[in-house]
Amino acid sequence: QVQLVESGGGLVQTGGSLRLSCAASGRSFGNSVMGWFRQAPGKERNFVGSISRSGGYTAYADSAKGRFTISRDNTKNTVYLQMSSLKPEDTAVYYCAADLHIRGPYDSGSWFSSDYHYWGQGTQVTVSS
Repeated sequence: QVQLVESGGGLVQTGGSLRLSCAASGRSFGNSVMGWFRQAPGKERNFVGSISRSGGYTAYADSAKGRFTISRDNTKNTVYLQMSSLKPEDTAVYYCAADLHIRGPYDSGSWFSSDYHYWGQGTQVTVSS
């Protein structure tokens, strides 16, 4: 069992930065690929990025490339999403998720929400224009 709690969301102006954190409980964190997704009002939940078990490999949606960075600290059971150059279209609830499938060390994870087993409650990010 893995419990995930996101934090760090808030209101920021266009061009600003935020760092989201996702704290995990449970012994499976180090064996889990972790993902970040987001959901805007009235829209589907979309992949933002993911990170391999060790943290050495990442993948990003096109909308996040060059602006967002995912990292993790397995000693703290925490994964981070550093967001910069934020735009109003980044406004959404951001969720972290844990994928407990057995994946290789170079596997940065799945883009599909259905592949993730556990989800946090989400944190709201609002970017004002």
